[in-house]
Amino acid sequence: MTRMKVRKAVFPAAGMGTRFLPATKAMPKEMLPLVDKPLIQYGVEEAVAAGCEEIIIITGRGKTTMEDHFDRSWELEAVLEKRNKLALLEIARSMSKLAKIVYTRQAEALGLGHAVLMAKELVGDEPFAVILADDVVDSKQGCMKQMVEAYNDTQSSILGSEVVEGPAISNYGCLDCTPDANDPRLLLVRDMVEKPKFEDAPSQNAIIGRYILTPRIFEMLETIKPGAGGELQLTDGIKALLQYEKVYGFSYEGKRHDAGDKLGFLKATVEFALQRDDLGPTFRAWLKAQNF
Repeated sequence: MTRMKVRKAVFPAAGMGTRFLPATKAMPKEMLPLVDKPLIQYGVEEAVAAGCEEIIIITGRGKTTMEDHFDRSWELEAVLEKRNKLALLEIARSMSKLAKIVYTRQAEALGLGHAVLMAKELVGDEPFAVILADDVVDSKQGCMKQMVEAYNDTQSSILGSEVVEGPAISNYGCLDCTPDANDPRLLLVRDMVEKPKFEDAPSQNAIIGRYILTPRIFEMLETIKPGAGGELQLTDGIKALLQYEKVYGFSYEGKRHDAGDKLGFLKATVEFALQRDDLGPTFRAWLKAQNF
């Protein structure tokens, strides 16, 4: 069997971000800044650190600011260079040097599975990563890098997973799985249930916004039937994939922030700011001095 590397990462980013209105009326949710860096940049940097050479962003109407962000801004660079602000100049230029970034449009928001399917021609016949930018994972060794290492061992689709206790499991896709005998971080998937009732959940292992998928997923997404609202669900495609291939959950090391939720976004902002050498000490002192 030819062992294939994960070289490409797909970022579904065509949604309307309605939970963050009015901020997202004219700005993509993926461009909301976590301290001073947009959400999608955290994901792109994570993918690049995992060895991905090509980033495929699935966009929609009004998403051109993402393209501008990862492109060069000659006017801004000229001003920074003229003012001898060389550190800021390097930051501005670094966005266009991260990776090869390509874009394709999702004309209608017809579900996560449909967004992934839009990348078929760009991905080709090779395994690929999928990263949902509003799941920000803080980890010494990037979440996707950990998953790529697991893929290299198994050559099977890998789903990022974390334990969610109590009724909150109803907000997630949930794995019916058993731990792998050789690596307890790997969970052999038997089935998946989308947003189960707490009492019906087959486990506490929730699926988060990190995936490595084999190219056969495209065949599954082309053949499954749309669900509610005419949407193609990625979970349904992966369930179909189980008929042909092994699929594993993966218990990654790190802390996930749900930055697609207002409260989660605020918590992430505070924690990331406190970690910064330039902001952390002053910000921590200010927080302690407040009588909230």
